[in-house]
Amino acid sequence: MSNEDKIRGFILENYLFTDDQSELNNDDSFLDQGILDSTGILEIIFFIEDEFGIKIKDDEMIPDNLDSVNRIVAFIERKKQE
Repeated sequence: MSNEDKIRGFILENYLFTDDQSELNNDDSFLDQGILDSTGILEIIFFIEDEFGIKIKDDEMIPDNLDSVNRIVAFIERKKQE
């Protein structure tokens, strides 16, 4: 399972309550579309840290890194290269 599949699956199951892949585009903004609130973002952070074994610093908890499937996937790839 790819990183994208893991992130998509988590969002679909826990926030959109569906397994219909068409309900979420990889570039959809979680905040702008009301998919996640600030609590949801914290849950995403805990999921990423547990699932991918990375530590997210306070200054990395920004929409540029965490506000869509594509942004999270790119962020995880950058973190793994550190």
